[in-house]
Amino acid sequence: MLRPVSFPPFQPPVIDVQARYRLPSEVRYCRRCVISNQRPRITFDAEGVCSACRYAELKHGRVERAINWTQRERELAALCDRTRRNDGRFDVVVPCSGGKDSGYVAHVLKTKYGMHPLTVTWAPHWYTDIGRENLHSMIHSGFSNICFTPDGAVHRLMTRLAFVNLGDPFQPFIYGQKNFPLNVAAMYDIPLIMYGENGEVEYGGDMKNAFSPTHDTGGDMVKHYFSGISPEEWVQHGVHEHDLAVYRGPSQERIQAVGIQCHFMGYYHQWIPQELYYYCSENTGFQANPEGRSEGTYSKYASLDDRTDGFHYWLAFIKFGIGRCTSDAAHEIRDGHIERDEGVALVRQFDGEFPARHFEEFLDYTGLTEAQFHESVNVWRSPHLWAREGGAGLAGWKLKHAVWHDDAKVG
Repeated sequence: MLRPVSFPPFQPPVIDVQARYRLPSEVRYCRRCVISNQRPRITFDAEGVCSACRYAELKHGRVERAINWTQRERELAALCDRTRRNDGRFDVVVPCSGGKDSGYVAHVLKTKYGMHPLTVTWAPHWYTDIGRENLHSMIHSGFSNICFTPDGAVHRLMTRLAFVNLGDPFQPFIYGQKNFPLNVAAMYDIPLIMYGENGEVEYGGDMKNAFSPTHDTGGDMVKHYFSGISPEEWVQHGVHEHDLAVYRGPSQERIQAVGIQCHFMGYYHQWIPQELYYYCSENTGFQANPEGRSEGTYSKYASLDDRTDGFHYWLAFIKFGIGRCTSDAAHEIRDGHIERDEGVALVRQFDGEFPARHFEEFLDYTGLTEAQFHESVNVWRSPHLWAREGGAGLAGWKLKHAVWHDDAKVG
């Protein structure tokens, strides 16, 4: 049991979810994968194929004018040659949880390109045992690391506020995950930050940066990663201004003075999550979920380090009808690991599974009662996606247009 902190009175917002995220009224599913047009910023073409699947065609060389990975690797080598330091100082920041993605990035940069990475960790809300073990294993495989843990009481307050008012308890973590590496890069005068994949193009979203190795640290950050809400806006919900300092990044003037650029390794190297798992199992001591598959999906090697992870993915299922299994299956269909009909079956079996394993801990962490939790969740069920069909609790809610329904619109 955590020590109680001062939380504001519980008051869920009145919100039009469909209008808030500009969700289409008609639910359609991609002809190739299992993603729907309810994913924010995704686009479907005239053939009913989503933007992520079209990008996968280029990524995997299935069409003419596909991505030339040999040329992309030359670009990375040239970038490293321009940035590499030979005086013992760090020359690249790798945002790092100890998972397969960041472990791969750090290890490849160090062993293949001769870089001197500083891995940077914004601590999870509440570590899992396997998450902490994987981070330690990665560090002991040969990496320096800075791990920052924010004020626990403030972070719990931010998490509760984000859960209730944004429908995503992960938002405070995302602020730190994106801004803390920028702050470290500014502090150590390191001009290069290397992230893993560009989630907007890999999973479906804004294709603005699909063919660019970088993203800007201004508007795109707020739009793509912060749900349109900058850290400063939480003052109106009762967070003190001085408590928000650690959630902000450095000024644009400081970023420009150091010359900081945020790059994606997924632009330079073909990004296949399953292959990253094998790579890090061999090279950084990474271990999969010892409890088997993660709740809400069939996979066992992604997003393992935080006991609140499951609620982030489950709330996406509530808001968009797109849960953790949908994202995993869609990516594996694009990578050629499974067929669409298998993906549909997996989504039907696992998507939207309630993350019960750490539910009591989540309530303790956020200071919510179980009744308040469910009241808050139901605010984010849009009527164009959900119907109440009787029955108590979660079992009474049903998706109107699931991918496995016979009448689901495809394309």
